[in-house]
Amino acid sequence: MDKMQDQKKEQIHSQEKSHKQEKNTIFGKVANYKELHVYQKAEVLVLLTDVFCKRFLPPYGDRRVDQMNMAARCGKQNIVEGCEDGLTSSQMEVNLVNVGRSSFQELREDYEDFLKRNALPIWNHSHPRFDGIVDYCRKNNDWDAYKELVQKLSAEEFCNMALSLCHITDKMFDGYLKHLEKRFIEEGGIKERMHAARTGYREGVDRRLRELEAENQRLKAENEELRKRLEARSGKG
Repeated sequence: MDKMQDQKKEQIHSQEKSHKQEKNTIFGKVANYKELHVYQKAEVLVLLTDVFCKRFLPPYGDRRVDQMNMAARCGKQNIVEGCEDGLTSSQMEVNLVNVGRSSFQELREDYEDFLKRNALPIWNHSHPRFDGIVDYCRKNNDWDAYKELVQKLSAEEFCNMALSLCHITDKMFDGYLKHLEKRFIEEGGIKERMHAARTGYREGVDRRLRELEAENQRLKAENEELRKRLEARSGKG
């Protein structure tokens, strides 16, 4: 029982030490982008757009193929780059995430244009299948849930599924940007963290110097007391 308690105490101490080290670092904590739902949705849109272009657009001579694939890929990659650059620059992270969001807005326009050009409807709340497809897209972040389904959908169904994903992803981008804003307000950027780290270091040095000075004065007083005692004993002798 005592051994288990000692192990638990050691684990808690290790966690506290790790947290303290993380808190004191001047670099921000890099988000694991693959765990972000916005990234997972973005990855689905990249793969889904590739299938759409192969199924419904000409294999050669149509610029929309490159444009749509590039917009989807750019949206996803800017999440990755934003997370990595956030290590040293909060501003760069926000800028890149914003670029990613804009790329998916461009992709959404491409899907809407395809429906309009082919006289196909853009589903809204009045469409009987609208709520069902939105719910499906909201709940599923993994490509495995889509890869067989998208091979069976008509152009109308495919585009409206993609549009649902684009709208949901856009809202996720909005939430993620608000999270980054809140983190910046609470923790600051690297300049603020560098200043805090430097200030903390100087305060630590000054505090140690004061401690050493106090210790030095105490030792001087003890030496003086010993000298007086020795002199007193010498006088008696």
